[in-house]
Amino acid sequence: MSQGRKIDVHHHNFLAAVKDLYRMDDLGYTLPKENLPWSPEKSLKMMDELGIQTAILSLPDGWPGATQYNRSTARICQEHPGRFGFFACLPDLRQTEAALKELAYVFDELHANGVSMSSSYGRGRDAKYIGDDAFDPIWAELDRRGAVVFLHGAQTPSSTPYPHPFLAVPVTVVPNETYKAAAHLVVTGKKRKYPNVKIILSHMGGSTVWLAPRVAVVSPYLGCTLSPEEIIEDFKTFYFDTALAVDEATLTAMQTFVSPERILFGTDYSAITTGMAKWYDDQLEKFYSDKAGQLEDVMTNNALNLIPGLRSA
Repeated sequence: MSQGRKIDVHHHNFLAAVKDLYRMDDLGYTLPKENLPWSPEKSLKMMDELGIQTAILSLPDGWPGATQYNRSTARICQEHPGRFGFFACLPDLRQTEAALKELAYVFDELHANGVSMSSSYGRGRDAKYIGDDAFDPIWAELDRRGAVVFLHGAQTPSSTPYPHPFLAVPVTVVPNETYKAAAHLVVTGKKRKYPNVKIILSHMGGSTVWLAPRVAVVSPYLGCTLSPEEIIEDFKTFYFDTALAVDEATLTAMQTFVSPERILFGTDYSAITTGMAKWYDDQLEKFYSDKAGQLEDVMTNNALNLIPGLRSA
C-alpha cells in the first residue's frame, strides 16, 4: 500500500499570509520548525515518502484569514493538479452574509472540495458552537449543495490550564472540542435536519465514540427530544479521519461503531513531523495487514467516493 494512491484528507498548509494565527505559546505547542515556512514542495516531499498521491489542504481554526487563504490555496491546487485539493475556510459564521457570500465563491469560482469549519466561533462567553440556531442559514446552504464539511476542534485554551507541558492544548483540549461540536449538532437536531451535509470529524472524532452513549442517555434527561437510539444513530452518520488517532484499540472501536466507508485516512501534517505521520501510517497498515481491501478503502476509496472532484484530479 505504501506505493498506492493514498488520499490524505487532513493536511494543513500554514501559509505565510496567516502565520500570525498560529502563535501557539498559550497552547503549549510549537509547529515543527522543518515544516515552516510551509511550501508545496515540503508537503510533496512528505507525501512522496509516505506514498500519498493527493492531500486535501485545510487550516484548523483558520476563519480569521479565510478570504486570503482560500484564494492562495486555490492557486496552489491549480499549480499542482492531482496532488492537492482543499477545504476552504469560511469567515466568522457569526457574520452570516459574509460567510454565505464566501461559501458561494469557494464552491462556484474556486471549486473547493468542501469547507473547513471550527468547532466554535468566537472566544470565551462570546463563542458559539456550530449547532447554534444563528448558523442555520449556513447549514441550509451547505445541505442544499450536499457539501463536505471538515470539522476541526478549535485551538482554544480551556478554562483550566493544561495539566503538563507534555499534555498541551492540541493533545488534551482540541480533540474534545471536536466531540463537543459533534454532540451539539446531534442534540440540537441539526445533524438530522441537514442530512445532505457530509461531516468529517478530525482526529477520529476525539472522544466522540466513547462519549456518545453518555450523551444518548443523559441529554434526553436534560430535555433533548431525541431518544437514546436516535442520538446514537445520528452520531453514526459522521465520517472520521484517522489523524493522530490510530492504534489497534481505536480502530477496533471504530469498526464496531460506524460502517467501513466512514473512516478516512488523514495525517495532520504539517502540524506534525513526517516521522510522526509515518508512525500512525504504520499502525494502519499493521491493523489492516490481513484486510487489504479494507486498507485500500480507508486510504483511498472512501475519500474518492465522498469528496467531489477527486476522481477527475
